[in-house]
Amino acid sequence: MKQIVVISGKGGTGKTTLTSSFAYLAKNRDIADCDVEAPNLNLILDNTPMKRELYIGGKIAYIDKEKCIECGKCKSVCRFDAVKDNFQINDIKCEGCGACVEVCPNEAIKLIDDETGDVITSSIEGGKFSYAQLRIGADGAGKVVTKVRQSLMEDENKPELIIIDGSPGIGCVVISSLTGCNMAVVVTEPTQSGLEDLMRVLNLVDYFRMKAYVVVNKFDINLEKTKEIEDFCSKNNFEVVGKIPFDPYVNKAIKESKPVVQFDESIAGKEIKRIWDIINEKIKEV
Repeated sequence: MKQIVVISGKGGTGKTTLTSSFAYLAKNRDIADCDVEAPNLNLILDNTPMKRELYIGGKIAYIDKEKCIECGKCKSVCRFDAVKDNFQINDIKCEGCGACVEVCPNEAIKLIDDETGDVITSSIEGGKFSYAQLRIGADGAGKVVTKVRQSLMEDENKPELIIIDGSPGIGCVVISSLTGCNMAVVVTEPTQSGLEDLMRVLNLVDYFRMKAYVVVNKFDINLEKTKEIEDFCSKNNFEVVGKIPFDPYVNKAIKESKPVVQFDESIAGKEIKRIWDIINEKIKEV
């Protein structure tokens, strides 16, 4: 079983547009949306939820009001300012460190499970799709990403390929998305911030000794910057496998919740199909 992750150095580069199209074009594959803090692939892929599993992200403090004598020791020791004036816990601020539990003279405080969100496994045409829905204010973490990916491994009938929509940036959730993958497809845009963030994420991929291929989205809005990106990639032995033109059909596809490759008139869709043919061949080599 091979695994491809689609990532970007910054948000808004078109990563999910590319991933949804790959999901549509690929055969015998499962899909994971590991952009756990802002999942949106479920809005594009036609999916039917099969399983919803509660995700426990850690522990948070709970104060038993019947036992609490309001001595204030918990409030004074909490460096996260999670204890309110009425001696209730602010769930968003609490880090579950347990300092308040240790100082409470009346054993009125305990740590309970922090119900961070849900991991959802859905059926899609030709396979399965997994993603997470976190509670408001909950932080995404590598453990959530791992759980999303593991949910696709539970059945005996595993696919030939898993396509992962990763998070933007180079943080914990991105590292967890990269772990164990055979290849990374890195999407960028022809802007200065796009180039700078591309450099950072390629450095991260290189650290994991993973093969990376670059796609420049909306390349024709700044040909000079696109050339600069190509020169950087060439100098550092990263292959640019495609340049997607600006195309109003992409916006139309988003509005209609469809992969852009479903629109025969789309010039972006034609280029993405060509890119997928290249990636599909390269994944066979790793």
